[in-house]
Amino acid sequence: MPRPFPPFEPDPQARRRRFQAIPVRLLIPNIVTLLALCAGLTGIRMAIEGRMELALGAIVIAAVLDGMDGRLARMLQGTSRFGAELDSLSDFVCFGVAPGIVLYMWGLDTLGSIGWIAALAFAICAALRLARFNVMLEDPNKPDFASNFFTGVPAPMGAICVLLPVYLELVGLPRLVASPAVAAVYCLAIALLMVSKLPAWSGKKLGARVPREAVLPLFVCVALFVAVLVTWPWAVLALLTIAYLALMPLSVMRYAQLEREYLRATAAGGTEEPLAGDAPTSSPVAVDLDEGRPDRLN
Repeated sequence: MPRPFPPFEPDPQARRRRFQAIPVRLLIPNIVTLLALCAGLTGIRMAIEGRMELALGAIVIAAVLDGMDGRLARMLQGTSRFGAELDSLSDFVCFGVAPGIVLYMWGLDTLGSIGWIAALAFAICAALRLARFNVMLEDPNKPDFASNFFTGVPAPMGAICVLLPVYLELVGLPRLVASPAVAAVYCLAIALLMVSKLPAWSGKKLGARVPREAVLPLFVCVALFVAVLVTWPWAVLALLTIAYLALMPLSVMRYAQLEREYLRATAAGGTEEPLAGDAPTSSPVAVDLDEGRPDRLN
């Protein structure tokens, strides 16, 4: 009599195929992303404990690591869909949740529910910004010049900018200059910039090729910048934030100029012609930083 429930013996070849070894180059970018996530979570802890300087430092470190993981993925050819999803989740925590909590613990809590609504709005806008970024990657009609611009302020830069009131207080300015009420309005303004359709220059194509004679001066400038940042971190971050926001109108005007040139070239020739100063790309979206893996300043 045959057994009603015969034992199941899986195909050993199928098992071997399922558990293939994963190349290390696929793991390194994801490890860097996890380190960024750890930095963001540590920033939340430092804010809850009242150690604002360490909280800000952790968020800045998370932003640096976020810029590294995608470039490592591109160099190592270690892109993956898993890495893309992990990066989006990490970005939401590091650049949506953590800055909102830091601001709330810094002074928005004195406003009661209004302060919490401002912090909540920033986190929600960061999530919407990241979701829109992922969806727009699938746009096949995106012109080449548009790949050098983000739609709205990217999430890491939004996180750095929204903490400007804390920088100003750490520099030594009295809280009257950046009061919690002003900080709440400013937080909402940055949140709206993140979900807006304003083109923000990404700088992806800047420095793709460096002249040989400029290599050593570049090294010196980078070393000096790091030294100044470490010596006067809050003053440098405050100046960078103000400069970035001040240059937004120039980014909008440059995008409008490139768009007009693109439309004229398309109308004249029927096909897109490369624009001056914009290197042609092989696809409408520069693939790789973090996802499958597009440049991920989100």
